[in-house]
Amino acid sequence: MLTLFRPATGDVRAKGVTAAPNTVLHPWLKTELSQILEEVLKAHPNEQADAERPEQAQWQTWLGYPPSGVYPPIRLILVWDNLAGHCTSSMVQWLFEHGVMPLYTPIGGSWLNMAESLQRIIVPRALAGQHPQSPQEIITWLEQTVAGWNRKPTPFTWGGKRKARRERARQRRLAGSGATVVSGTSFPKAIAA
Repeated sequence: MLTLFRPATGDVRAKGVTAAPNTVLHPWLKTELSQILEEVLKAHPNEQADAERPEQAQWQTWLGYPPSGVYPPIRLILVWDNLAGHCTSSMVQWLFEHGVMPLYTPIGGSWLNMAESLQRIIVPRALAGQHPQSPQEIITWLEQTVAGWNRKPTPFTWGGKRKARRERARQRRLAGSGATVVSGTSFPKAIAA
């Protein structure tokens, strides 16, 4: 399943496929990103020149050096895996020319790519209790599940309820009560009489 996911809104763009070589992925990605960029440009028609933008929105900040070409201001940041097909010069050049900064997850860091987390939610929902007879049935179910997700998307954030649970688990509990010790606080040693 080819997937583009916007964590802030929870919106998903996906397409079921039987294989995902660059000849399938790149045209689909360019089409979807072009549609997204049109929406961005409609919402923000008067964009600032790169030098007038905040440091975090400038090409030099992300690249670490001034870009060699003249590119439009950064409009999107695309987080994806560090696969060889994602790093082809033609694809990277197309992204730069359209104001898209690719940000590659480190090897073994696919958990940073929230699209993969979303796929681990969508795929089991689509296939639960099903007995597919063909790849096309699986593709149809996946695309229907994505359409259902998009009717009421769930935004993803770093942290949230899981982060709060982890923080509570790290806190030092006091004798089974709900009270905790503030980080860095220690109890004085008891003095035996």
